[in-house]
Amino acid sequence: MTATNVQQFRQLTTDIPPIAGKELDIEKIVNHQESIFLDNTDINLEEKKALFACALHMHQPTIPAGQHGELICNLQHMFEHQGEGDNHNASVFAWCYSRMGDFIPELVANGCSPRIMLDYSGNLLWGLQQMGREDILNNLRKITQDKTYQPYVEWLGTMWSHGVIPSTPIPDIKLHIQAWQHHFASIFGEDALKRVKGFSPPEMHLPNHPDTLYEYIKALKECGYRWLLVQEHSVERLDGQGLYHDEKYIPNRLVAKNSRGETISITALIKTQGSDTKLVAQMQPYHEAKTKDKQSINGVMIPPCVTQIADGENGGVMMNEFPRDFPPLWYGIKNSDVVGVNGTEYLELLAASGVYEDDFPVCQGVGQHKIWQRVGNDITPEKVQSAIAFLTENDHQFHTEGASWTNDLSWVRGYENVLQPMNQLSALFHQKYDGLVKENPEITKSQDYQEALLYHLLLQTSCFRYWGQGTWTDYAKELYQRGIDIIKP
Repeated sequence: MTATNVQQFRQLTTDIPPIAGKELDIEKIVNHQESIFLDNTDINLEEKKALFACALHMHQPTIPAGQHGELICNLQHMFEHQGEGDNHNASVFAWCYSRMGDFIPELVANGCSPRIMLDYSGNLLWGLQQMGREDILNNLRKITQDKTYQPYVEWLGTMWSHGVIPSTPIPDIKLHIQAWQHHFASIFGEDALKRVKGFSPPEMHLPNHPDTLYEYIKALKECGYRWLLVQEHSVERLDGQGLYHDEKYIPNRLVAKNSRGETISITALIKTQGSDTKLVAQMQPYHEAKTKDKQSINGVMIPPCVTQIADGENGGVMMNEFPRDFPPLWYGIKNSDVVGVNGTEYLELLAASGVYEDDFPVCQGVGQHKIWQRVGNDITPEKVQSAIAFLTENDHQFHTEGASWTNDLSWVRGYENVLQPMNQLSALFHQKYDGLVKENPEITKSQDYQEALLYHLLLQTSCFRYWGQGTWTDYAKELYQRGIDIIKP
């Protein structure tokens, strides 16, 4: 590759989102034990019989599809190609990304106590910036930075480029997490980042390979996260059975044990199964919470919490039924014994009541009991690898692809033409930069590093597999080639 061609690629990346360069500063900001909601919450757990929590997931991929091959947001592509597929929904999608900035202030001004958790991918945040949609970003800033609205809105962290964790190379998991933290802080400020304590994994995908899950939780905790949103069927009790019914509505302690026998844990809030967009759009979590009552954790009676997340823009229910059903609900539950809550708020209220992570029921990645049954107490990497190989060969129900909210879809099988380049680019990236960063952490501030990191993370976006072979895998090939040309000029 010639220097001229590398320069051409760099011209196609006219700006680089702030995804690296402040690792030590970010680490200091996020690693603290201060309360986030407790001092301002209007919820008294003793007066409530049940709670509900709703989150909205928002994402648009970055694609090399500008007029001259520039990196652009898929939302921009939708606006520029209105006649294709569902692209006529572009303006509605843009409204969906913005509208919580209208709903929350209006509800609060009218004496309501709404709650919402927001999960926006780094791709989408960058795309809104690229498109100059400050109207959307300012609406989000309003409910994020204004202390009037902070008790009602919780941001959740995620993977910057919407990579599904089980098929993301382990060294890259933390890069995605840190990249999102960098970017979020640049838009909403360090104080806002300090309050981000829950994590929402793309596609609700939880790894069940022992080493991947361990490193995932380790990275989350190193990056200051206190809890993780988990899909019900992606975890199991230690005996291999599914969660007891009542356990789905209280926090769990997700334990990960790696192939060296080391363990780590994090609090998990359980998203129950169901048709996600319809459940949130029609505020089903509230209606289900009305059927619940207090339950005991370690002798303390607490209200359970029905937790759901859905794509915040996708499909007619979210476009039309959510704005119809979300605002009126809060007027109807003033002074009710069933109210909305956000995830960190719930955990802080429980802790104030004397209920902590060690009191929660314990779960692990689904299918892991089969591994540990075969390995026994003498855990070594070789024995774990042997057990996984045996189970993969002899148990058609066993795999280490993890589980997600699209469980009928594999993110691995049939996508070797994306995964192989993805793994190659990852290996080259770490081969070139890991030693340099260790010697001089300031390297992450350089344009060379940040450009390589950008293409490296973009290639891992789930959309390049979710949408099947064709245009989307072609996008992946293009991103791979540009990444290679930058890393190996």
